[in-house]
Amino acid sequence: MRILVIGAGAIGGYFGGRLLEKGEDVTFLVREKRKRQLNRDGLIVESIHGDIKLKPKTLLTGEEADPFDVILLSTKAYHLQDAIESIRPYVSENTLILPLLNGIAHVNELIETFGEEQVLGGLCFIETTLDENGKVVQTSPIHDFVFGERNRKKTERILKLMDVFSGTKANFRLSENIEQEMWHKYLFISTLSGVTSLFRSPIGPIRDLEFGFQTIQRVLHEATEIMRAIGAPIMDQIEGVQMNKLKEIGYDMKSSLQRDMEKQLPIEAEHFFGYLLEQAQAKRIKAPTLETVYANLKIYEKSLQ
Repeated sequence: MRILVIGAGAIGGYFGGRLLEKGEDVTFLVREKRKRQLNRDGLIVESIHGDIKLKPKTLLTGEEADPFDVILLSTKAYHLQDAIESIRPYVSENTLILPLLNGIAHVNELIETFGEEQVLGGLCFIETTLDENGKVVQTSPIHDFVFGERNRKKTERILKLMDVFSGTKANFRLSENIEQEMWHKYLFISTLSGVTSLFRSPIGPIRDLEFGFQTIQRVLHEATEIMRAIGAPIMDQIEGVQMNKLKEIGYDMKSSLQRDMEKQLPIEAEHFFGYLLEQAQAKRIKAPTLETVYANLKIYEKSLQ
């Protein structure tokens, strides 16, 4: 299968690089600056799972190319519309769109653009970054890529995709309930990013304080209540499961949203929290802690202007 990876950054560069390392037909859709960098230095991945250096195929937006079989989309939510426009020329009626964005709002946008049948479900768990020299640096044992049909069926096309992904030096896993897994990750990431960005702190010191711990509980509870009200396919005991994870994760763990704030970069405030609060308002649900988190992030965004 011909695979187009949108961008060659921390996530796309890592998983696309692993597929290319295996020998799959991978092309990266990149900007001019990144193309020059890749042509000069190659795609370099430094990982605890093994380093790689590859000469990837690249494509600039607008350049002519035949439609691809699969498009991996790992952009930030605030770049989604630009990404959608950039991939239009490379999508046929049989192209599979596989998004790895956090959250859930992007799924409807992709369906509205490309159709219900063409959009798969996907998510990833990985700690990786792109350094100042364009090298992908991956530092944790976890490098999971989860995908599946949103209707939970084991279709011929998803089994073919599973075959393409198998044997790769990363943990590609076919999910039988990808929508539930996406919502569960959304709940976890919203809670972690909400409290760490609010307190400008790793999770550990927040847990240590009585009122900090209570804030974690409130964010998690409010987000869970909203998700249940809108019929999200979350499991009955998910709040307890997520709370246990938040108690167990490393003391110095920060969210990627918080790290972006520290670097004075754009953030996904609307995608994570604006969406939840919009749903809460429609269902007349009060979510004061999430409103505080959202206000904090919007104030930060104004400081960037």
